[in-house]
Amino acid sequence: METRYIKYFIVLSLFFVFGCSNTKYLAEGELLYTGSTVKVKDSVIKKKERKVLEKEGENLLVPKPNKKIFGLRPKLWIYNLAGKPKKAKGIRYWLRNKVGEAPVLFSKVDLDYNASVLRNYTQNRGYFKTRVSADSTAKNKRVTAQYIVLPKRQYKIKNIQFPADSSDLGKSIAKTSDKTLLKEGNPYDLEIIKLERERIDASLKEKGYYYFNPDYILAQVDSTKGDHEVNIKLKIKDKTPDKAAIAYKIDKIVVYPNFSILKDSLTYKKEDIIQYKDYTIIDSAHTFKPRVFDRTLYFKKGDYYNRKNHNLTLNRFVNLGTFNFVKNEFKVSDSLKNTLDAYYYLTLLPKKFIRVEVLGKTNSASFTGTEVNINWNNRNVFRGAELLTLSVFGGAEFQLSGKNKGQNIYKLGGETSLTWPRFITPFKMEGSSEFVPRTKATVRYEFQKRIQLYALNSFKTSFGYIWKEDIRKEHQLNVVDITFVSPNNVTAAYRENILADASLGKAIEKQLIFGPTYSYTFTNRMLKFKKNTFYFNGKADLAGNVTGLLLGANIKRGDTIKVFDVPFSQYVKLETDFRHYLKLGNESELASRIIVGAGFAYGNSNTLPTTKQFVVGGTNSIRAFRARSLGPGSYNAPIISNSFLPEQSADLKLEFNTEYRAQIYGLMKGALFVDAGNIWLLNADPNKPGAEISKNFMKQIAVGAGAGLRFDFSFLILRTDLAFPLRKPYLPEGKRWVIDAIDFGSGSWRKENLILNIAIGYPF
Repeated sequence: METRYIKYFIVLSLFFVFGCSNTKYLAEGELLYTGSTVKVKDSVIKKKERKVLEKEGENLLVPKPNKKIFGLRPKLWIYNLAGKPKKAKGIRYWLRNKVGEAPVLFSKVDLDYNASVLRNYTQNRGYFKTRVSADSTAKNKRVTAQYIVLPKRQYKIKNIQFPADSSDLGKSIAKTSDKTLLKEGNPYDLEIIKLERERIDASLKEKGYYYFNPDYILAQVDSTKGDHEVNIKLKIKDKTPDKAAIAYKIDKIVVYPNFSILKDSLTYKKEDIIQYKDYTIIDSAHTFKPRVFDRTLYFKKGDYYNRKNHNLTLNRFVNLGTFNFVKNEFKVSDSLKNTLDAYYYLTLLPKKFIRVEVLGKTNSASFTGTEVNINWNNRNVFRGAELLTLSVFGGAEFQLSGKNKGQNIYKLGGETSLTWPRFITPFKMEGSSEFVPRTKATVRYEFQKRIQLYALNSFKTSFGYIWKEDIRKEHQLNVVDITFVSPNNVTAAYRENILADASLGKAIEKQLIFGPTYSYTFTNRMLKFKKNTFYFNGKADLAGNVTGLLLGANIKRGDTIKVFDVPFSQYVKLETDFRHYLKLGNESELASRIIVGAGFAYGNSNTLPTTKQFVVGGTNSIRAFRARSLGPGSYNAPIISNSFLPEQSADLKLEFNTEYRAQIYGLMKGALFVDAGNIWLLNADPNKPGAEISKNFMKQIAVGAGAGLRFDFSFLILRTDLAFPLRKPYLPEGKRWVIDAIDFGSGSWRKENLILNIAIGYPF
């Protein structure tokens, strides 16, 4: 046996011995509780249902035993190893109380209580004659508990009866019967009955029954008729308050847009009152234009109370971004019968404020750095809840490893943006959800200096819309998106590199890009309880298309159109990013991603602008290859000089990533990952053999793997990934898989193949 395997065997053996020694710390008479099992015994119940009852039953049992990892209890071992500290501080106290876990003793286990919990649980699932027995087994100061459940046959629903009385409330409840959760033939389940009451209440809340609640519905269950069947009768309780049986309409709608919780803001003068449509606005400072409330409030006078509109209104007030506190109440009206007066009390955020942001960041080129943003903001600048932001920023980025090390990037710039909480269009458009749609105009300038290479002046302006259909779906459409890039201070060394690789000249060409861009995002990642969650982002970038077609631009015929002496770009670019997250446990998941992108230049352009082309490799891509050094296709870019590695980009991109993530301890998390993909050119380039897309493109896929650590400091996640290639597409066919060449013990192999990625945040 090799020496390293002997070491591993000794370490594992010692850990096992230490893990088994936890019971020696127990006092005389104490027993360590190691867990419980639930066994459902009944030949009538299907095996699948028995397994469900057993699993759910075990989850109900208390207390939970000490946590096991690979069959051992390391937290309990640390608790015992630390011993009893003399002071409530220090390393020993921290190990025992923060890292370790006190033993769960069998004396804390109440077998009868757990048996009653299991009995109630199964009875609530329709097993009305359940019997439960409990016992325990002790061995070597360890105790396990066993529960035997005899549920017999499950009762099914035979008939459901809704209220048949002639009252408006009874009729309203009966009208919801087509959407009932109680189905004839389904098993009896108390939880479903509770959900049914909540469903009925939610339906009534949409029809004006403001004071109704689920407790006013009684479900009478009769199990005396039929063979293991129940009849369920839903009725309104006799003691239901009168006001709960009334469907209310809205009368007055009063808004206090400048309300203060620190003083009595309800005192006002006659001249403070503004009557606008159905709304009464009380504000001595005339803080907002009245139409702001017409766009935000979903209630109109004479409408039935509706909980959906109630919540939509509150959410829209919050999403305006001008209020720190939003309070609402409904009161029975004094003027009209069966009506409610709605009151909205809105506390303002500070109108003007300065925000300073210091960011740590990484990008697709494996540059790591920092950026400082200073933002001056003016809320409600034109009394329409608009937001004006003036920003200045500066930053520096450094490549910590690789051939481009030392070619740092410095940038400085400013931006002005104005955001309106509505659509500004020639035709009328309204948002249809609780998320306020926004129109945003932006003007930005940035100076970027790449040490030893060149500098770029970049001007950008855009005008577009951002809106959400719901919490999962977001759209962003820029109808105007103009970028102008002009280079200067190009170094002689970089010009010499252009002579060796003409494609490098694209980076310092003047660029004029204009046209609409669109992005759609769907995600349900906020649903933490779901086992499968998704993220999808699709982008469309259409530059110069209409202009090029109207003017007849055709670079192949020499008909190039210039604007301000700069040829404008004409292309279509599409990109999709799909991610799937499979929850494996409370602290582990499998994350996967696929990216597909394509760009096609035509008319006034023969290639995509450098800033719009696709790249792979680096901290957020295929981590076994240095940033932008991979591809296109099987092309292997030569190293022009010892200090410069040219960046590769192309028209097409295909990338796959999958990563297993799990918590190791505390703020430290670990990951194992595999990345694959490449980029390709649409058209052949004689200077880049093998770069063009072909039917054999899958043979040019690069593959890498690795492991990493993530340190979650809550305010940022520091990520370190160590990766190495499994397949190199630039090698001759038949030799591209390099798994057999992996040799972690070889210094030359490590130097050539191991890539350390240091980044901030998850790669996807």
